[in-house]
Amino acid sequence: MKQFVVGALAAALLASSAPVVAQPAPLTFVQAGRVLLDPASGRVETQKTLIVQNGRIVRVADGYVAEPGGRVVDLKDSFVLPGLIDSHVHITGEQTPTTRLDRLTQSAADQAFAGARFARRTLMAGFTTVADLGGDNEAVFALRAAAARGDVASPRIIAAGSSISVHGGHGDVNGYREDVMHVLRPGSVCSGADDCRRAVREQVWKGADIIKITATGGVLSNTAAGLGQQFSDAELEAIVDAAHRMGRKVTAHAHGADGIKSFVKAGGDSIEHGTWLDDEGIALMKKNGAYLVPTLMAGDFVVRIAKGPNNFFTPAQTAKALQAGPLMLDMTRRAHKAGVKIAFGTDTGVSAHGDNAGEFALLQQAGLTPLQAIQTATVNAAAHFGLENEIGSLAPGKAADIIAVKGDPLADAGILRQVSFVMKGGEVHKQQ
Repeated sequence: MKQFVVGALAAALLASSAPVVAQPAPLTFVQAGRVLLDPASGRVETQKTLIVQNGRIVRVADGYVAEPGGRVVDLKDSFVLPGLIDSHVHITGEQTPTTRLDRLTQSAADQAFAGARFARRTLMAGFTTVADLGGDNEAVFALRAAAARGDVASPRIIAAGSSISVHGGHGDVNGYREDVMHVLRPGSVCSGADDCRRAVREQVWKGADIIKITATGGVLSNTAAGLGQQFSDAELEAIVDAAHRMGRKVTAHAHGADGIKSFVKAGGDSIEHGTWLDDEGIALMKKNGAYLVPTLMAGDFVVRIAKGPNNFFTPAQTAKALQAGPLMLDMTRRAHKAGVKIAFGTDTGVSAHGDNAGEFALLQQAGLTPLQAIQTATVNAAAHFGLENEIGSLAPGKAADIIAVKGDPLADAGILRQVSFVMKGGEVHKQQ
């Protein structure tokens, strides 16, 4: 009887209400002097208007057009291009002399709030999408949700959460008292093929958009365990199979040539860093269509810290930084020359948030043209994540992620360090 009364009351209220006529959302007219609509083509068009509604581009018009009641964004003196994509960040932290202590004192809430600050800096630098590859599940997933709701000024976040890591290796907790390490160790650490399948499935269950694994040792783990392969081949195969069965791509932190090749042979989708990538690894990546995310800024940063007067790395970290960092530019040069697909990624959080565009100059040093460098951060990165129908270029139906600079990034992509306009999802966040 109670259910009937409630239903009848609802019906009466609906019947007595006046019909609601949805009002169309206002239009925004982005008037671009020069615009790179599709970085894949490299064609620069002039005097175009991008018409935006409900966070998406609805039309691209010739000339400078507008309509009564619409908002006009005047970028006639600017070079307009799609919002940039950083395929590798750690948005909730940053390397400082207190990093090891912070791990003991910061809660997930502390990290999420720090992440909101770093996310805003990243957005203001022109990066409208980032992939967070390895962080506290609770902090990163909360920040991702806040960004999606519009509660914070942030790029859209593709989140891996905790990395799938081998016991005692890179991604596990190292260098503290044993009882402390047991408390800090994430559930994504595993040993054996079956346990690693479990770790992947749990990480998907907890909310991971992508699976990040540590296929080799790492520079900043506080252990002298080298930079070679740490997972067994059987473990790598189990991880990739479990992730793909659950609809997730898998990317691997990998420095050593052995770990790179074993992961790609197992069907992995992309390699982060790739320091000792050799000719056989290059051939495997090309054959499998795997992406390379070089993170040149990370290599540059760790060398500068390790060689500097205020080195705050531990002895184990310093030795690995000096070993790996100097090799990354040449590795990227060889991979690019051979035709390996490259997606832009910085490992920011190692270096400072907001400085992400410093990667463009390093990519150019590695032999990429300015256009090719821009492609890595737009169409290539979008395809890398399977989001080419959503981001990476400016076309009707796609997200209205639009940035602008005053100069010509096709002459020097380094000018993207000076972004003067940022729109993400149709909302203007910066205009100078």
